[in-house]
Order: sequence, then structure tokens, then C-alpha cells
Amino acid sequence: MKTKGHPKWHPDARVTCACGATFTTGSTSPSINVEVCSTCHPLWTGQQKFLDTAGRVEKFNQRAAMAEKKKAEAATRRSRKAADAEAAAASA
Repeated sequence: MKTKGHPKWHPDARVTCACGATFTTGSTSPSINVEVCSTCHPLWTGQQKFLDTAGRVEKFNQRAAMAEKKKAEAATRRSRKAADAEAAAASA
């Protein structure tokens, strides 16, 4: 049987929430950072809380803006290509 097959267990791992609440629990990590805990979770507090984890809204808006920019560039290329083809046909 292999030795050291299990990670080190920390019986007093400190959990820190974004709201500032801290508590201890058992874990394989010595410290854990969470965004929502039982102190600030909407289910227990009755208050609505908007979570924007990792800037998902900003990332979506950036992707949408980039898509619009690429569409505009493609339309410019198409119109330029059509004008070049028209000029070549007129000179021939």
C-alpha cells in the first residue's frame, strides 16, 4: 500500500468570507476564501445580493463590443473589396 496517499488534513482551517465573517472548519487547505457564507447568503438573510464573480458582466460586454467591432471591420473590407472589383471592371 502506498504511503502519503492522502493530503494533509487541517482540522482548524480558517474560512474567510467577502462580507468579513470568519469561521473554522476542517479542510485540506489551511485557509479558504469564499464569496458567500451562511452569514450573508440571501437564503438566510432574506436580502437579494448580486454576485458578479470574476467580472462576468464586464467580460460579456467586452466580447459583445469586440464582436461589433469585428462586424464593422468585415463590412468595411467587403465594401472596399466590392469597390476594387467595380473599379477593375470599369477599367477593363
